[in-house]
Amino acid sequence: MDHRRERAARGGETRRGAGRSAAAALAAAAILTAPFAAMAQDATTAPAGEKESGLWQRETLTGDWGGLRSALEERGFQIGVVYTAEALGNPAGGVGHGAIYEGRLETALDVDLEKAVGWTGAAFHANAYQIHGRGLSANYLGNNLLTASNIEASRATRLFDLWLQQKLFDGALSVRVGQLAADDEFVISQYGATFVNGTFGWPGLLAADAASGGPAYPLATPGVRVAVMPSDALTLSAAVFNGNPAGPGSGNPQLRDDSGTSFRIGDGAFAIAEAAYARNQDKDAAGLAATYKLGAFYQRGRFDDLRYDDGGLALADPASSGRPAVRHTHFGFYAVVDQMIWRREAGGDQGLGVFARVMGDPTAANQVAFYADGGVNYKGLLADRPDDVLGVAFAYAGISGEARGADGDTRRFTGTDRPIRDFEAVLEVTYKAQVAPWWTLQPDLQLIFHPGGGIAPPSDTTGSAAIPDAVVLGLRTAVTF
Repeated sequence: MDHRRERAARGGETRRGAGRSAAAALAAAAILTAPFAAMAQDATTAPAGEKESGLWQRETLTGDWGGLRSALEERGFQIGVVYTAEALGNPAGGVGHGAIYEGRLETALDVDLEKAVGWTGAAFHANAYQIHGRGLSANYLGNNLLTASNIEASRATRLFDLWLQQKLFDGALSVRVGQLAADDEFVISQYGATFVNGTFGWPGLLAADAASGGPAYPLATPGVRVAVMPSDALTLSAAVFNGNPAGPGSGNPQLRDDSGTSFRIGDGAFAIAEAAYARNQDKDAAGLAATYKLGAFYQRGRFDDLRYDDGGLALADPASSGRPAVRHTHFGFYAVVDQMIWRREAGGDQGLGVFARVMGDPTAANQVAFYADGGVNYKGLLADRPDDVLGVAFAYAGISGEARGADGDTRRFTGTDRPIRDFEAVLEVTYKAQVAPWWTLQPDLQLIFHPGGGIAPPSDTTGSAAIPDAVVLGLRTAVTF
């Protein structure tokens, strides 16, 4: 995406001593969290009577607010506050070596309107983010496809979701209207949600090909979603969103709507539909839990051709007008599988689960034509840590023939050895430790292959060398208040 390339160009110069700063940042994060981990360990020896309402057994850090939280929930109001923070460092590869700290404070309000005002089957939801810090991909990695963190975004205080939902026919039909995000419900893998890299949430293909990155974090947009459940196992969902969440323009789309309150309509349309079949979801089910999804997406708007101008000449040709040809559609298909393949005991969720997703976009003006990811999660690897999750995952984003052709044209017309993009990939190994119901710690390792698909770093004036493969080390923490 253009805004990621711009941020990489601004922040990509190598800083003196940055390798030491990366180590220092990660060490500081470990030191700051060590006392809390020790307190959690001590809490495991507390008498059984104290565990029920103790600090380390409650669902939220701030507890029940003297009974106020329970009283509000009885009346249909739920308030949520979650702070996610991380230190990520890049000791090797990328456009420079260094470390960052970034954080995201999320506040959410959910209202059961049946409890609150007697409106049967209706619900209201709103959430907002305060995003701060600096992104590792933008400043040090130079990878614009598979962002190292799923909370990385431009600094802002912004509204995200704001919607009203109505369920009918005992929940068999659900309609949601308002400011929505597709990555709340579509193309999502249960097991993929464990990982830190952003592509395991909203896939890199859609982030690269959809206008402004599509209706996904941090840009929600007005839309309508309809879901039908013909049976307990089958869900059919479809949604239509405003086609460009930030509206037309150049530069970073997140800065074009830095508050999340533009509520734009009329910028084309982004539509997505999905069929999901879930089996053995009950706790007492005899078989292993699994979810299978098939989906398709379609976007109508204005997209610049990556290779040809409005007269059919290569954009790299000196005779070109320099005005890209305009394309009007993107479409593609995807499949998602979440499958538990072994569990420790019947009725439990501890064991081994795998996931896989595959997606294609065959249209013109696409940067990524093929995408696939997959991985394995092991929950409860350690007997005395039943809620911890160990995860290993891999993702691949294949550059389109048109983008590769444009690179080849540049080589031919300029006589340079410019790299020809082929793919970007990431391998991630992570361990999510559930220190308390309200607190997780997550050390993380990522290997980034062919950052940006194999583009040249901004500091290389010859444009003849690709950005080196990168190593990412990090520690994330999340606290639910």
